[in-house]
Amino acid sequence: MLEPRNSAEWQDIYYASFDDLKLHARHYPVAEPKGRPVLCLPGLTRNAKDFHYLALALANHKQWPREVYALDYRGRGLSQYDRHWENYTPYIELLDTLDFMTIAGLHQAAIIGTSRGGIIAMMMAAVRPTNMAVVVLNDVGPIIETRGLTRIMGYVGRMPVPKTWEDAGMLLRDMNERAFPGINLTQWEEIAHDIFNERKGRPAQSYDKRLARAFGRIDLSRPAPDLWPQFAGLAQFPVLVLRGANSDLLKPETVNAMVERHPNLRELTVERQGHAPLLRDRETVEMIASFLASNDPPA
Repeated sequence: MLEPRNSAEWQDIYYASFDDLKLHARHYPVAEPKGRPVLCLPGLTRNAKDFHYLALALANHKQWPREVYALDYRGRGLSQYDRHWENYTPYIELLDTLDFMTIAGLHQAAIIGTSRGGIIAMMMAAVRPTNMAVVVLNDVGPIIETRGLTRIMGYVGRMPVPKTWEDAGMLLRDMNERAFPGINLTQWEEIAHDIFNERKGRPAQSYDKRLARAFGRIDLSRPAPDLWPQFAGLAQFPVLVLRGANSDLLKPETVNAMVERHPNLRELTVERQGHAPLLRDRETVEMIASFLASNDPPA
């Protein structure tokens, strides 16, 4: 784990969506970047804070410092809630992401997508490939396992907001200790500060609970439609796939199929972690840093 966070380490950016919502992103600036910028896209209910430790590591890397941006989708984190919950879809979130990239001047960026963020990255490859140049998929692929979707559907919009940060840490430990046996209670309490917003010093809801309505449209009685056509759009880019060894959303067989279909794909199994790897351990962070550096444009 890195040192406790300091708000001076990043800048908050607010921008307007195409339908006039106030959306939020974090920017970790670098005085003299030596690599392409990174855009981090979180999971379904998560937010920009998920990437804080990775962002610090990349922005302050001794050899390859680079600027990092991390988004809060509409209805998450510090972004405004949408009155129309039907808009909580990967396509609308892709449009918001592309708008942000235009505003921030991000072209041929490195995209790091966790779960839903990886789905958005695959869609971006088909819709606006010039915006990206290298991709990291964190525990997501073209086949999404029903078991994992069922688990996620069980807590979206239903997880209680704890009264204290200690309670929040215990809640997260109880929910995740099987998939993440190496994370202790103190670390879970720290992670709770990423998952929940803060209000008057206490945990607060960090996403619109109506997100459950949009996610609930998935018919779990049938296998989720595969995303192989979208994944095919990534063939022109170097890709790193991270898989939690205990993941219930991404099977090893799917990763093997991705390796077979992609001419320039590397994979890393993150031991003792489930869905999705936390991007805080040294091995994973350094793997990402070296992978990005190996695919930077010539100096």
